[in-house]
Amino acid sequence: MASEEQLSAIKGAKVLMVGAGGIGCELLKTLALSGFEDIHIIDMDTIEVSNLNRQFLFRQKHVGQSKAKVAREAVLKFRPHIKITPYHANVKDPEFNVDFFKQFNVVLNGLDNLDARRHVNRLCLASGVPLVESGTTGFLGQVTVHVKGKTECYECQSKPAPKTYPVCTITSTPTKFVHCIVWAKDLLFAKLFGNKNQENDLNVRSTDASSSSEHSEDVFERRADEDFEQYGRRIYDHVFGYNIEVALRNEETWKNRNKPRPVYTRDVLPLRPVGQNGNKDKASIGDPSSVSAMASLGLKNPQDLWSLKENSEVFLEALRLFFLKREKEIGQLGFDKDDQLAVEFVTSAANIRAASFEIPLHSLFEAKGIAGNIVHAVATTNAIIAGLIVLEAIKVLQNDVKSYRMTYCLEHPSRKMLLMPVEPFEPNKSCYVCSETPLTLEISTHRSKLRDFVEKIVKAKLGMSLPLIMHGVALLYEVGDDLEEDEVANYAANLDKVLSELPSPVTGGTILTVEDLQQELKCSINIKHREEFDEEKEPDGMVLSGWTPALAAEKTKTSDNGPSSSNASQTVPLESEDNDEIEIILKDPEILAAGKKRKSSDISVAVDSEIFSVTSEMLAKRKVEEDDSHNDIVMVDGNLDPNKKKRVQ
Repeated sequence: MASEEQLSAIKGAKVLMVGAGGIGCELLKTLALSGFEDIHIIDMDTIEVSNLNRQFLFRQKHVGQSKAKVAREAVLKFRPHIKITPYHANVKDPEFNVDFFKQFNVVLNGLDNLDARRHVNRLCLASGVPLVESGTTGFLGQVTVHVKGKTECYECQSKPAPKTYPVCTITSTPTKFVHCIVWAKDLLFAKLFGNKNQENDLNVRSTDASSSSEHSEDVFERRADEDFEQYGRRIYDHVFGYNIEVALRNEETWKNRNKPRPVYTRDVLPLRPVGQNGNKDKASIGDPSSVSAMASLGLKNPQDLWSLKENSEVFLEALRLFFLKREKEIGQLGFDKDDQLAVEFVTSAANIRAASFEIPLHSLFEAKGIAGNIVHAVATTNAIIAGLIVLEAIKVLQNDVKSYRMTYCLEHPSRKMLLMPVEPFEPNKSCYVCSETPLTLEISTHRSKLRDFVEKIVKAKLGMSLPLIMHGVALLYEVGDDLEEDEVANYAANLDKVLSELPSPVTGGTILTVEDLQQELKCSINIKHREEFDEEKEPDGMVLSGWTPALAAEKTKTSDNGPSSSNASQTVPLESEDNDEIEIILKDPEILAAGKKRKSSDISVAVDSEIFSVTSEMLAKRKVEEDDSHNDIVMVDGNLDPNKKKRVQ
């Protein structure tokens, strides 16, 4: 039972929830049942079919509606007297500024991307409002507490870059099935059913005069005299046959690699009249969005592994059905993991390409998980994490700093325990976000433009949304709705100027001030001129130091890149489409209980393409004692290096 003091803190609290997904549904329910009476929810998403298995506040009839609004309605049915205010909006919208955040006693995050998490962290720091972060995936979960001046902020620890793959690997030298999925989803599907004008390596042109008439035109345009079968076979032969043959002409690429095998329809499928399969008409019954190549071809089990012949049949049939039953959507379609026909097309295309490159084939069920980056969720874990969030929120409301805990939910018990609490640490003195530590940027001031600096450093690495850049008192760049037309034109012109040629030249030794007025974040960047960069290791042509850089997740690394007509530094992201996902890698939980030293890699927590590392500074030099009276784990300081981080006192 909660004490009178806790109940008083709960009833008088005004809480902001950001995210109404897997954790958010459980959290809103738990907050309401715990006695919280004033809750605000921000979520820009609408409800999808794939949400229904764990986001229990939603039903089939709610698909397409606002998550925040439906969650409110559902909870008010059993707690009608509390106040819940929903916002169907992006937390990065201007209305959610520092003044908006200041009205709350605590902010509870259930977000699914690094950019939004960093944005909320900065607004909480600027407004002085405590933040409780969280994430789950499967049986794993975590909750962390961030209080300005008392604990680390969200950005004090390194985060990984989003999963990305070099374009040259995707288009020329795939080595993993995920490379084939990205190719099928982001290049082929997008080219056929999305924007026809996009240029990519699928548009290979022949230099052979005998075939110039065929390949000088847009291969992806259906000819007036072609039926769907002929068109599908021509596309198939181009992307799986002709393009592979063109790639094989570059002998240097294949010196140390297995050569791919061109695949043509004549080698896999005999010519047959369209409509020969008697089941085909079944796919056209009912809602056009529910048509299925599998149903048309009599394939029933999504976990079956299709042969090359079956994949080829699915490819041609899916293409036929898109043009026959969903022609109005072509030109504006994007891949959706809940779109059965899209998943069938991408699976078959990826498998045909995988067969060409001698990569093991995958079932539709497996391919769908990879294409949608689906990590299957467990509702029970969400419920556990939601409960822990509320517990930490109550501690925050009571200002019970000594009781704050970062808690990790494990898949396998450690000393019969599945929850591992860790005392939070003091702010990282080298964090540019909460400690305002100056940064250093190595860059060629004679070659790099201001646009490169804004896109690659200010936005991509520092996560600023509305940046303002100053050199002394000279304003070089600014974004905002209140700018005059001549100012907008002036700043736009500056973007295309080399740094050393700006009105106030930026050279070696220059100190730039970068500020985001919405986040109320300001940092100084010392410019260090440098001429040469390693194109492979430093593809941006600039190196930022003095910040917490992205950690590279080993499973997404790729270093064997061949030549391509695309820029080698380009990458194709594989982004998560599910909410609240984290991955915890705990190599040996028993080491914690034994009080042994830990390596920095022993515990790492990846939050939806982000990795929190519980580093050696956090656990390696700590002893773990079992507190019998509380059935808990207490982390006790050992002989820490004075320069290392300290736990909160």
